[in-house]
Amino acid sequence: MANKNNNRMQWYRVDLHVHTPASADYKDADSPYIEILRRAERRGIDIIAFTDHNTVGGYAAMMAEIERLNFLEQTGRALADELRMLAEYRRLLDKVLVLPGFEFSATFGFHVLGIFSPDTSMRYIEHVLLSLNVPPQVLDEGNPAAGSTADVLEAYRMIDEAGGIAIAAHINSAHGVMMRGLNFGGQTRIAYTQDRHLHALELTDMHKRGRASTRRFFDGTKPEYPRRMHMIQGSDAHSLDTFNEGKNVRFGIGERVTEMLLQDRSFEAIKSLFASTDFSRTRPYNPDKKPYDFILAAREEGPSLVQSFHESIERKGGKLHNVIADVCAFANTNGGTIYVGLGRDKNQSVVGVKAVSDAIKVLEKEISRVLSPELGVDIDTQETQGKQIIRVLVPYGEDRPYAINDNQIYVRDEGETSLAVRDEIVNLVRQGLVFLRTEGNNGTETPMVVAEAIREEILPTSTVVDDNTEIAPPRAGAEIADVEDRNDTRYYMVRDLRNGNIVKNVTRDSARRLWHYAIRQFEGNPVKEEKVQWSNGIGLWRRYKKGGQTRYDLVQRDNGKLRIYYGVTENGMTGPWEAFLAPDEDEANS
Repeated sequence: MANKNNNRMQWYRVDLHVHTPASADYKDADSPYIEILRRAERRGIDIIAFTDHNTVGGYAAMMAEIERLNFLEQTGRALADELRMLAEYRRLLDKVLVLPGFEFSATFGFHVLGIFSPDTSMRYIEHVLLSLNVPPQVLDEGNPAAGSTADVLEAYRMIDEAGGIAIAAHINSAHGVMMRGLNFGGQTRIAYTQDRHLHALELTDMHKRGRASTRRFFDGTKPEYPRRMHMIQGSDAHSLDTFNEGKNVRFGIGERVTEMLLQDRSFEAIKSLFASTDFSRTRPYNPDKKPYDFILAAREEGPSLVQSFHESIERKGGKLHNVIADVCAFANTNGGTIYVGLGRDKNQSVVGVKAVSDAIKVLEKEISRVLSPELGVDIDTQETQGKQIIRVLVPYGEDRPYAINDNQIYVRDEGETSLAVRDEIVNLVRQGLVFLRTEGNNGTETPMVVAEAIREEILPTSTVVDDNTEIAPPRAGAEIADVEDRNDTRYYMVRDLRNGNIVKNVTRDSARRLWHYAIRQFEGNPVKEEKVQWSNGIGLWRRYKKGGQTRYDLVQRDNGKLRIYYGVTENGMTGPWEAFLAPDEDEANS
């Protein structure tokens, strides 16, 4: 357990996707390398990475030029212009850290960034590229079309094992691993964005809000993408300055960057950030706006699968226990962030925490005392609206199930923390066994992917609808799978669509909130087919608001029967189900 203080860190502007004349498609091919550094300085960039197509030639060429100038200086042969150039290089490199790297073209044309420490030899990085089946002539040309190379997952693994940082490049646009229109199975797409050797995702819409933003898709709330990912943006500069290419804007050096909160200006600090569970340390840089307050932004989104809010940790009224229960629940679900010192109601003032150091000690002691097995939780202090608050970063637990006082096992269900029931506990044990089984694997089978496979194994298969298209159930909500009357009591079998759990022997009195809602609707508001908004075998029965969040009751025809999915959130509505989503308020207001 660590007590961190981000006040010792500093914000740096970082562009980890910059091309040079070593890329065959670079626009300013005749421009000297020092001009790239000058543009970076002019735009206030602290760290850049040279990431030419399938080559480290750009970085090698710049370093060779500097080495030549150093040699001329040392031997007394340098001319005045060469001495001025060397002095300029030294001045710029003192201000701008340049990292070596490449943009690798994997199988099917997907692009992967590999970033390395400046201490790494160029031969070693070239060896990585050759091992990824980049032909030697491509290595010299900087050609984005590299032919038949290695798979995306192999690239992640080899970059990581070589000591580099693996980043999936511009995932939501051309040559990105989430590019639409390619017929890949769900497990493949999950692996391409959730693999344990992948450090971060590069987005081209990091500034956007709303359900359609890529950032929202990888925040840990999507059932099929449970691993929360670090996300960055880069210029992908193919020229010194911005230019238009048809309808597309191609950014220049440092004109789309990420701010990172780092211990120092170094490769090691960036790699440490990506290894952390602190997702507030990256933000899109916009010189025209106030600094991004991630706490207010989180509160605006409200409680979710991966975040919760508590006004205090007083023992009175069970408030401390509620915080610890969230720690347990997040560890058993997707991990998450707990904010102490502000309530869940975004319209109320921030309360703050008095005697923050003492409060953190209480939290650390209580978590260590009651939670088992041991869990590495990070606790720090943050400030918002002039008030000190406590932030608890809970990792995705691999030694699950986690319990309080050995027998209280909690799970997270959307914005609520609840005691796990028997069938949920069984599934947690199965997941824990998955993590044990996959330790030390070669990266082709990650715990996240296998846990998702367990879910698919439990859930019913897709159903065939009117035009012979297979449509899977939504990825959130609850379904009444069966009903049985015993001894004057009605027992329900509830299927949790997020994790695939089948929970038996649920009564109306014992059901948690969503299940209780599903039972109440099932009993008192049966679906009338003629009033359903149908679309190709699936339909919308009811749309309603719960805790400020829109939820949906959905219907699906299955071999002459109706399957009803209650309380589905928008995160669970993918594919054809998206047709029933209400207009996005964030998009409308942005």
